[in-house]
Amino acid sequence: MTARTVHPRQALFDADEAVAALPVCDHYCGVEARMRKSLELQAELGAVFDVTLDCEDGAPIGGETEHAHMVAELAASGANRHGRVGARVHPVDHASFADDVATLVARAGHRLAYLMVPKPRGLGDVERACAEIDHQSRVHNLARRLPVHALIETHGALREVEAIAAHPRIESLSFGLMDFVAAHRGAIPAHGMSAEGQFTHPLVLRAKLEIAAACHGHGKTPSHCVVTEFNDAQAITAAATRASRELGYTRMWSIHPNQIRPIVAAFAPSPAEVEHAIEIICAAQDAAWAPIRHRFAQRDTLHDRASYRYYWQVLERADRTGQPLPAPVRQRFFADAPRARRPDADE
Repeated sequence: MTARTVHPRQALFDADEAVAALPVCDHYCGVEARMRKSLELQAELGAVFDVTLDCEDGAPIGGETEHAHMVAELAASGANRHGRVGARVHPVDHASFADDVATLVARAGHRLAYLMVPKPRGLGDVERACAEIDHQSRVHNLARRLPVHALIETHGALREVEAIAAHPRIESLSFGLMDFVAAHRGAIPAHGMSAEGQFTHPLVLRAKLEIAAACHGHGKTPSHCVVTEFNDAQAITAAATRASRELGYTRMWSIHPNQIRPIVAAFAPSPAEVEHAIEIICAAQDAAWAPIRHRFAQRDTLHDRASYRYYWQVLERADRTGQPLPAPVRQRFFADAPRARRPDADE
């Protein structure tokens, strides 16, 4: 391999800088019928969004064991076509937590993309959860380390978010808006849970920024919280755009199929951004990753490895969101990646 053919992943990043390239949308569902419909949609569109099957809020009281078995069966089945299905378990202090983990790891650990741990009160709870997941993985001879995601939705978890993000077993942190607001015992008004208010209330905004900063500081994926106005396409588009463009989030929760397409579209780079990135990355590779001069908007600009990293990440995001890329570019940089459909391709 010559310097001119070194892939951007090898040329621009050290081994310890590798960050999991997760889909930009994480869709939650807890009722079996909705789980199956979500998996059908994912099979159709490709891995532009994850599906998280919910064993916490989705499980009926008294039926937790049966629900976990159903989730494991779906995750291990052919309906999980792209291997991008995760599961949310109960909190570590819930009686069903250990059973959830044991069932999911034993029956579907080889197919699960991750386990989501809700309501940790701090680093200690995250460590307990990871220890139990790893213990069950050893018991059942799982030949991989199952990625762990966690929800930051308590005061303690927010206080220790840097340490949680630094934990080597954590892949992604999500902000739990509703529980976080409730934990303030009425000090944050209900408006703080709305599509608009969650971006203006100082305490909520502070939490979002601290989570995003901690994740980026430790190479983890920050995942933005829900928008409950699920039939308001304008609200979800505006929230997703602000989360991506202003707050530094690279992933966002969906709680209704209507939200998936607007989230993916908002997190995708624009056609102009993609075209610009293609020009710079192709020229950089042709120059063996040495500095280049690039003509843009009738101005000459200089670029080197620092800006190459940014523009490569634009191309990766375009690929993850199913944006059209010229065939030579796809062959040059993404020949080993499965191609996803654009979520709006049938609209």
